[in-house]
Amino acid sequence: MDRIQEAFSRAHSENRACFVAYVCAGDPDFETSVSVCRALAESGVDVLELGVPFSDPLADGLTNQLAAQRALESGMTAARVFELVRRIRQFSQVPIVFYTYYNLVFANGVEAYVKQAKEAGVDGMLTLDLPPEEAGDVAAACGKHGVKTVFIVAPTTPDSRLPKIAGQATGFIYYVSREGVTGVRDQVAGNIPEAMARIKKATTLPVVVGFGISTRAHVAQVAAQADGVVVGSALVNCIRENLADRSRIPAAIAAKCGELVAGTRR
Repeated sequence: MDRIQEAFSRAHSENRACFVAYVCAGDPDFETSVSVCRALAESGVDVLELGVPFSDPLADGLTNQLAAQRALESGMTAARVFELVRRIRQFSQVPIVFYTYYNLVFANGVEAYVKQAKEAGVDGMLTLDLPPEEAGDVAAACGKHGVKTVFIVAPTTPDSRLPKIAGQATGFIYYVSREGVTGVRDQVAGNIPEAMARIKKATTLPVVVGFGISTRAHVAQVAAQADGVVVGSALVNCIRENLADRSRIPAAIAAKCGELVAGTRR
């Protein structure tokens, strides 16, 4: 059983949803990012979704766009992202899933990139702008090197496409609960139970829900329906709000994470 499977199995046995935390690699700088990932790992995160900084993050709202900009300005490169993963592996075996864009994978050579990711300690890859119909090269490389694939289902995804998406995924399915981009919202989308029922007809993989989830109450609401809950912008905001004194960032993000994780129990 791989680390991703173990995380979902453990959560299921404890009657709770997996908590998936997103942060951007290298935000706001390399060493602070290492400390942030340590704080998340020690605060009960089940899966760490590590955003690979990109200059044109189309799926992201302003909060995560600015996080990517800070990371790039601090000197993050593909090599530095792999080094960050290796640093995390020195203190944690938390499953790590890359949240990335196809340009970054393709530009470095698909198989070479996936191979380096696996060697660094990456467990899965979510390539945001890569539809399953065009994912053959990435899927093949991931299969060869033992990296799990994650694909997205949107509220607008027709039932006819669900088997195709599920057929390419080997790690879990990521349900984007809202149209548009990432970001904090006041309310959780209301279509989650129906969406879970549709998706579960097409796959036996775990299904996580993200986009717009920012409070413990939101987490609890989603955890009652899904196998996992993804929170990103609400955690990234802890970084943005403490840029004036970066030494405070790990404690701030740990406190927020602890509050959110408490909502995963059913």
